[in-house]
Amino acid sequence: MAKKKTLPTRKALIAKLDRTFSKYIRLRDTHGGEYFRCISCGKIKTKDKADCGHFFSRRRLSVRWDEKNCHSECAACNRFDSEHLLYYRENLIKKIGQKEFEALEVRANQTSKISDFEIDALNTHYNNLIKILEKTQKSAERQYNRMRKKDNSD
Repeated sequence: MAKKKTLPTRKALIAKLDRTFSKYIRLRDTHGGEYFRCISCGKIKTKDKADCGHFFSRRRLSVRWDEKNCHSECAACNRFDSEHLLYYRENLIKKIGQKEFEALEVRANQTSKISDFEIDALNTHYNNLIKILEKTQKSAERQYNRMRKKDNSD
């Protein structure tokens, strides 16, 4: 008799989406596929130093996976700097504008319920975006290398 396939728990679905979404944000914010600028301190660092930083806490489901609430942030700021949100706020407003920041704040203060189906759909959506970004970055890298090779041969 075939084993019955068990469905993942809600906790497992959320953890999977968190990983996927975090990878998407870090890829979205890399420049040249290798570097990113921290939303808080503004320093340029290698992509392996990036965290997916949330301005409004991940506890707020209404904005937990909101692309305007999440940006690449260096691990030092995200995990260890108690004042990082002051700089994050300032740079976030520069990035998305005051009006959009206020709309984000409204969304952050709303109660949100999300079904397991919606969580799974978001995971699929962000996995697809990751594939597109990775393909685009690899293509840009190949083009850059061809240009360098051509310049060096002249």
